[in-house]
Amino acid sequence: MAEFDQYNRWEAQIRQVQLPHWSELPKFDLYMDQVVAFVNDAIGQLGVEPITPAMINNYVKHQVIIAPVKKKYQTMQLADLLLIGLLKPLFSTETIRHGIDQVTAGDFPKQAYDNFIDVLNRALKNLGKGQPEIPARTLNDKLMQVAADTIVNRIQSEQLLRMIEKPIKPIKKVK
Repeated sequence: MAEFDQYNRWEAQIRQVQLPHWSELPKFDLYMDQVVAFVNDAIGQLGVEPITPAMINNYVKHQVIIAPVKKKYQTMQLADLLLIGLLKPLFSTETIRHGIDQVTAGDFPKQAYDNFIDVLNRALKNLGKGQPEIPARTLNDKLMQVAADTIVNRIQSEQLLRMIEKPIKPIKKVK
């Protein structure tokens, strides 16, 4: 029973997480170490794998995000890195980039990002409560809803596995 109480406390903590909207992202250009710190601070609360400078360099090299200007990253790149950090454990970077491009093709990047963050923050806030989601009106809305649910389900299942995981005893070899 203590394990279940511990899980309920974890759920309550996750329900308090609020990922930043576009207006809450830095309005000035950041160097790599500042980008890494900002992104990891924002998504680290969810137990997501931290982003490293090597990962960011790889995303730039493979054109998953646009290259920095004079080694400085702007708001758009921060938003992309936050989304990549959240979705990378679930999808390939190619799929993530394609999804971002599809959603932003019909909406301004700021609005598309904020819409996704709203959907994800709502899913986090309702974790374990079973409250119905707001019905999607478009395929883009449905895509964001499914992606947010997938993120929440992944962090929830990983936490449950960590909590129930028992040390596995080595099997003795029979001679």
